[in-house]
Amino acid sequence: MATAMYLEHYLDSLETLPTELQRNFNLMRDLDQRTQDLLKQIDGMAEEYLSSVRSLSPEKRTQKLDSIQTMFSKSKEFGDDKVQLAMQTYEMVDKHIRKLDADLARFEADLKEKSSAIHQKSDSDSGKKNKDKDKKKRKKEDFDDEIPKKKKKKGQQSPIPEVVPTIPIISTLSITHPSDVLDMPVDPNEPTYCLCHQVSYGEMIGCDNPDCPIEWFHFACVGLKMKPKGKWFCPRCTEERKKK
Repeated sequence: MATAMYLEHYLDSLETLPTELQRNFNLMRDLDQRTQDLLKQIDGMAEEYLSSVRSLSPEKRTQKLDSIQTMFSKSKEFGDDKVQLAMQTYEMVDKHIRKLDADLARFEADLKEKSSAIHQKSDSDSGKKNKDKDKKKRKKEDFDDEIPKKKKKKGQQSPIPEVVPTIPIISTLSITHPSDVLDMPVDPNEPTYCLCHQVSYGEMIGCDNPDCPIEWFHFACVGLKMKPKGKWFCPRCTEERKKK
């Protein structure tokens, strides 16, 4: 679009150039023809003067020489006018060349400015995408913190269990009891948790006893509606702690 605009303006400025050049060239050709005719007259007068100089009186000689000198001066004027027209024609063309150079410089500057704006926008979008990725990563980490860990042996680090694709759907249905998932397909390799020995679903809580054999429990199975503050121990570990 910008290219078309610059080109249109430049072509508009060139519209009268051919006519002006043609006029100047015609004038230059006319001056050249006058000069040639005048030089022929000067040659004729010079030959006539040389052939009759001995018979001419001093006054006649002076008049003849003055006439030839005047014609030479006139020829010089024609030549000067021709040179002026040539310089004017050159300046006329050079003006359009300078205008073209200036338009090209402005066009390149516009391209660089637009390119810079596009790069800045791209960098901004990239930064936004990175922020979105970081945000999604933090959300995933927060979600992973809520996923129960597999049963562990003493002295081993608890790995995070695999989450089946149906877990988010189960959560949105607000399942609160193991019986709600009995009819759902269960991966036989999926680990079980809680007192009900079912797979993970809904909201779960981990026992703060590092030696707890079960470790993760469904809220409904242990009578919870929200996560309690501080440490929490499952019913079995609570009984064992009371015995101690």
